[in-house]
Amino acid sequence: MLIGALPTGATFIWLLTKLSTVLDGGVVRDEITWVEPLGLDLSLRLDAYAWVMASLVSGVGVLVFVYASRYFGERAGLTRLGGTLTTFAGAMLGLVLADGVLGLFVFWELTSITSYLLVGTDDAKAEARAAARQALVITSSGALALLAGLVILGQGAGDYSISAILENPPTGAAATTAAFLVLIGAATKSAQLPFHAWLPGAMAAPTPVSAYLHSATMVKAGVYLIGRVAPAFAATYAGWRPTAVALGAVTMIVGGAIALRQTDLKRLLAYGTISQLGFMVLLLGAGVPELTFAGTALLLAHGMFKSSLFLVAGIVDHQAHSRDIRRLTGMGRLLPVTAIAGTAAAVSMAGIPPLFGFVSKEVALDATWTYLPGQAELTAIAIVVGSALTLAYGTRFVYGAFATKRPDELDGEPVDTATRPHPLLVTAAVIPAAAGLAFGLVPLQLESLVLEATASVGPEVEKHLALWTGFKPALWLSVAAITSGVVVWFVWRAVEARASHVRFPLDAGRVFEMMMNGVSRLANRTAAISQSGALPVYLSIILMTAVIAPTSALIDAPFPDDLTFAENGVQVVAAAVAMAAALGTAIATRRFVAVMALGAVGFAVAVLFLVQGAPDLALTQFLVETLSVVLFVLVLRHLPERFKSSPFTFQPIVRALVAVSVGVFVTFFVLIAAGSRTADPVSDEQLARALPDGGGRNVVNVILTDIRALDTLGEITVLVVTAIGIASLVLAVRRDRAADREPAR
Repeated sequence: MLIGALPTGATFIWLLTKLSTVLDGGVVRDEITWVEPLGLDLSLRLDAYAWVMASLVSGVGVLVFVYASRYFGERAGLTRLGGTLTTFAGAMLGLVLADGVLGLFVFWELTSITSYLLVGTDDAKAEARAAARQALVITSSGALALLAGLVILGQGAGDYSISAILENPPTGAAATTAAFLVLIGAATKSAQLPFHAWLPGAMAAPTPVSAYLHSATMVKAGVYLIGRVAPAFAATYAGWRPTAVALGAVTMIVGGAIALRQTDLKRLLAYGTISQLGFMVLLLGAGVPELTFAGTALLLAHGMFKSSLFLVAGIVDHQAHSRDIRRLTGMGRLLPVTAIAGTAAAVSMAGIPPLFGFVSKEVALDATWTYLPGQAELTAIAIVVGSALTLAYGTRFVYGAFATKRPDELDGEPVDTATRPHPLLVTAAVIPAAAGLAFGLVPLQLESLVLEATASVGPEVEKHLALWTGFKPALWLSVAAITSGVVVWFVWRAVEARASHVRFPLDAGRVFEMMMNGVSRLANRTAAISQSGALPVYLSIILMTAVIAPTSALIDAPFPDDLTFAENGVQVVAAAVAMAAALGTAIATRRFVAVMALGAVGFAVAVLFLVQGAPDLALTQFLVETLSVVLFVLVLRHLPERFKSSPFTFQPIVRALVAVSVGVFVTFFVLIAAGSRTADPVSDEQLARALPDGGGRNVVNVILTDIRALDTLGEITVLVVTAIGIASLVLAVRRDRAADREPAR
């Protein structure tokens, strides 16, 4: 796993070399041409906003790989896991840097697929498989909405570059709908209500994977996209801002409330992540420069404290073999450094000074109270409520993981022993927590980066990151949030025993399972009807689909009025023979008679070719029909003389109706299609160019060997492959029969 730290570390170093460029307002670009005639190319763009996200992806990635090298120890499948994790990191970087719509979507889906593999790492467990499937279904469904929205916007803007779309967003009902489709796609990726069920389930993944996916990468992809497009979309599309703000506020509060009920350390952090993601969507989705500034600061703070908290939870689980806070006791004494790191990260998450989490939350409250038009008070109250819940579940995490508890606080067999963790495990958890403290004490070090990141997606702002901003409304709102959080914590401890038994009648996870069960039942019912095992039923469905689907296009088509019934008597006779033979094939009860009648149809058609002046085509038809009849006769030696009566209740009248429908449709289709020609027939050009371009007077030969050379080669290839397959089957059957006879001898 340590090898996996090399590419992410190299990326982080490369980003450091570009820091001065992006801080000066510069943009690093690169473009790889793919399919030039179609305008398909891979455009990469690094500005300050992308730099912030890319640094989280690569910086936290290094810590996770180092941590994982000691977390897993000797375990089968580590090479595959490391490769998948590295691929996921590459996909995230591609998503962050992509400037083209199609490139963004490709990387977006690649993160979904690789995260599916990562969540399902322990694929022997049904829980892991179900969690991986749930994550893939929800995020991929959202990706379809995202794709539709991006394509509509690209089409409306006349340019599939994201920067071009945001510079001049298209307007109109279609564009507005597309903008909200983008919001839906981003919301599924960032686990916003009601698409959040997949994130707690993804805790089935190993802890290093959870730490990476839920602190710096997967879940922040949607937040990152919302922050990228919101300044342009909020100013262009009515309803975007209140929708994004409301979505984030509700997610923040509901996620925090559910986190407070959890007894598993990782699930507590998972719901806490949902709450924090809601907070970020609220800030970045508003599209207000001052809130974007605050949201970018929170993006950085969240990467620091949440990665440390997940790694701390992993250490406790790894050393004590339990994540159940109802059983853990005395871990602070046994794992003191881990406890300090976890406490510092939780304090930062709760927005308590002097951590960077407090700085980001302070500036968020100030921006919301001062700059959010028409929604300031209500939104600020929502942030205070969400922050109070954050402090409460953060305290629950620290107390549940590290406190020495009284016997009456424990439920089940106590877990009061833990082995000493490897220094690399602790170091990886301490670094981001220490960074949160360092940047909290000296937030000015990040101010230029956050300001430039804000300016790279919208207008410039005059804001500052500071530990002390004076006696402003934001300070009193922070005091209210902290005080309320302490109260919520004590109230919850008092009522936990009774409240923990209360179950919500319906949660998102259960709704997802109900939907999947419904889809499964619908699929089974459809398969039972359409896949009955009867060949006549299959043919009827295929034929009737072929008849019904294009019939609507024929209804209004003009019927040709210059039809000629026949040019001579031979045509009439040949057509009559063909129809009589076809009818005989359908009603024959003996196989030999059916084969002869079918051959007669082909010979009659060959006569029509001959009469129409195509002797080479007629000769080919004669040869094919002769060969077919011979092969049929050879096969008939091994088949019963008569057809068996069908065991299915498929009435002959229905078959007749299907046959007549197909016949009538094909007849009218041919007549209308021939009469609807508006351009010169291509055969005229083929006749004219056969000799000068193909060097042949026989246009059919020129078509086969020059114009359709590759097509002919493909047909020959198919025939060869089919022949090889049939020969293999025959040889296999002979070998099996010989093996069966051998014991008897």
